[in-house]
Order: sequence, then structure tokens, then C-alpha cells
Amino acid sequence: MKLLGLHHVSALTAAADKNFAFYTEVLGMRLIKKTVNQDDIRVYHLFYGDEVGTPGTELTFFEIPNAGQNRRGNNSISSLSLRVPNDKALTYWKNRFTEFNVQHEDITEQGGHQILPFEDFEGQRFYLISDEHDQGVRAGNPWSKSPVPAEYGIIGLGPVKLTVPAAEATDLILEKVMGFRKAGSYPSPVAGQPDIVIYEVAEGGNGAQVHLEERTDLPEERLGRGGVHHVAFRVSDEEELRQWVDRIRDLQIGNSGFVDRFYFRSLYFREPNGILFELATDGPGFAADEEPEHLGESLALPPFLEERREYIEANLKPLNTKK
Repeated sequence: MKLLGLHHVSALTAAADKNFAFYTEVLGMRLIKKTVNQDDIRVYHLFYGDEVGTPGTELTFFEIPNAGQNRRGNNSISSLSLRVPNDKALTYWKNRFTEFNVQHEDITEQGGHQILPFEDFEGQRFYLISDEHDQGVRAGNPWSKSPVPAEYGIIGLGPVKLTVPAAEATDLILEKVMGFRKAGSYPSPVAGQPDIVIYEVAEGGNGAQVHLEERTDLPEERLGRGGVHHVAFRVSDEEELRQWVDRIRDLQIGNSGFVDRFYFRSLYFREPNGILFELATDGPGFAADEEPEHLGESLALPPFLEERREYIEANLKPLNTKK
């Protein structure tokens, strides 16, 4: 049993149309699946990724139209990152963000890599991270029809930062249960707070890291638009996922049990500071019900929701995603 790195991250948006425009037209990612939240079929679930939605490149959003603004704080996935090929790409992106009026900071260094922090239109916190010196989990391939040149394109998910009031408890889950290992640290941006610790799994590197920040000076996050719902980690196949189900159950950690999401199989549980983790299989993948060249163009529903298509479509605001 071995996790393979990051699988996907899921965040909240209040505006699917603006979300689609930002992530495809500004960030140049591909919409690889337009579907619904399987736990609330009244709202969209949008998946963005590389050319084919390779595990480890998937950034997803649940649309909650009336969601309030995320109130930043503790017990949260406090920032996400996206990989780009090299340091030169960050200069391209800094200019692009200026052109498109995207809120961003200067290029800086973090944990041995150059990064460029920015926010989307709802205040979702990201940074682009350079893969120039990365020797870990392989990245994906940029979307060939992206408005961003391939040599600068986004190629996958980078480190996910967790902010918690009690790091020791989360450390126990990461190291003793999930098989992560410490791989360094870097100073907290806040004076008087502990260093932020880097954890990695499998081959390591940007595509397999969690950064753990302990903060004793923050209130608990109130999740809303611009916030992150959960982070998922890669499991090779269904057989191994079922072994993880048994392991988490044997450790008496509250969990969802085995869940079939059609595009992958999943297990959900919360670590001690309340952050939602998911383990997800690499397959079957997003081409299970659409041709690769037409991913994301039409509303896709897993077989167990297909009989409710008429009801689902009647309750969704049309979202034109065909190019």
C-alpha cells in the first residue's frame, strides 16, 4: 500500500461561468469534465487539468451559487499551487497576470523553488511553482489548444498547504498512517510562528507534497467561495483502495467507506484538525464516457445518474463550454 502523490484538489466557486472563463482563458487549463456534484446534483462539478486529465493535474470546483465569501483561518487547506516547467515561465506568467488584472505578488523563493503567488477572481489563493529543479513525480502535458504557449503552460498540481492549530496530530496521520516523510522546511511568513514543514510521499517533488503550517493565532476557517473543500491523493487501483478502506477502518478513523465516483473510486476521512482527505484511484479516468478530443464539451453524467438527466439539466444554468 503506497500513495503515489497528489490526485486532485476540490474548491468552491459561486459562479461556474466566470470560473470556466478564468481557468481556461486566463490560466489556459483544459476543462476535462463538466458534470454535477454527485452529492448535490443541482450544482456543477467542473474538472480542469492537462491534455487528458492525468491524475495529479486535476483542479476541480463545486459550484455553490449562493456561497458566502471564504473566511480564511485555521483547520484549512489554506493555499494551492500549480506547476509550470521552469523559472522562465514565471516571468511570462507575471506579465500575463498584469495583462489580465489578476492579483499577484512578486516572484520569490520557497523551499528551494521559485514561486509566483496569485489569487483568482474569488480570492482563491494559489501560487505557480517552477519545476526547474524538480526530480519527483512526473508532471502532465499542457493542453495543446490552450491560449498559453506550451513551453509556459500549467502541467499539474503543486504542493498543498494545510494550516492547523495543532501540527503534531496532523503529522501523526501523514507519517504513521499515510506514509509521508519530512523533506525539509521553510520560515513562516508570520513572525513568532513555527517553520512550515514539507512532507512528501512516493517519488516526492512538487507533485507529491503537503506543506504543514501550524498557526496558533487564527480563528477557524469558515468555508465559502474561494475556499478549498478537500485534497485527494493517488492510489493505483481499486484493489489497493479497498486495502486502505480496511486500514482506516481498523484504525477507527471515521470514514466514508468505499465510494464509486465512476471516473475514479474514493475513500474520504478527516485528519484530526478536521481537514477532509480523499484517496482516489488513477482510473478508470475521464475518457470513460467521452472521446478524449471532446472532453468537457457536454454535460457528462455517470451511469447511475443518467436516468435523471432531464431533471438535472432543467435545474442547471446553461454553461457553454464548446470551443
